[in-house]
Amino acid sequence: MKLVLASNNAGKLAELQALFAPLGVALIAQASLGIGEAEEPFHTFVENALAKARHAAQLSGLPALADDAGLCVDAFGGQPGVDTAFYATRFGYAKSDSNNVRALLEQMAPHTNRRATLVSTLVAVRSAQDPEPLIAVGRAVGEITREPMGDNGFGFDPVLYLPQFGKTFAQLPVQVKNAHSHRGKAAQQMLVLMREHWL
Repeated sequence: MKLVLASNNAGKLAELQALFAPLGVALIAQASLGIGEAEEPFHTFVENALAKARHAAQLSGLPALADDAGLCVDAFGGQPGVDTAFYATRFGYAKSDSNNVRALLEQMAPHTNRRATLVSTLVAVRSAQDPEPLIAVGRAVGEITREPMGDNGFGFDPVLYLPQFGKTFAQLPVQVKNAHSHRGKAAQQMLVLMREHWL
């Protein structure tokens, strides 16, 4: 089965390809089909993921999978949330993972409540008009470190410390991270949903 991944994020594609391989699902990056990014005008992960999935399905004619993910920080009332990818731009930095981490650590400096949750919402549609999208949500709760630790992963992986492992996501082996990450948990749910409803 082929699915278009409604993302141009190389890290996301690699993670999701590894997670979906056991089901025999081949993920094709939308960029390889000449499909650009969809608009993401909404304030919730599920609405943005659905918009991205419908966009990719419409332009490709194939079933599509979209992931909208972000970091929800307790001290910031759940922000940056859906605006996570552009977090650094709020503080005058260029858009990049490293600048997002830098800006987050700067903004978190005065806070003692360091609890934060990485959230991944996966939405899969059979077509652009699919009235019954499959929706899976995964969460990974941890604490924001005072400095980056580890070299694996991407995004906020170096600064999300997981008490159950005593490490950040960036310090974990890939297989362990994929099994316990927000995206890994959402993917596991999505695989179950696809088996039940599509295959």
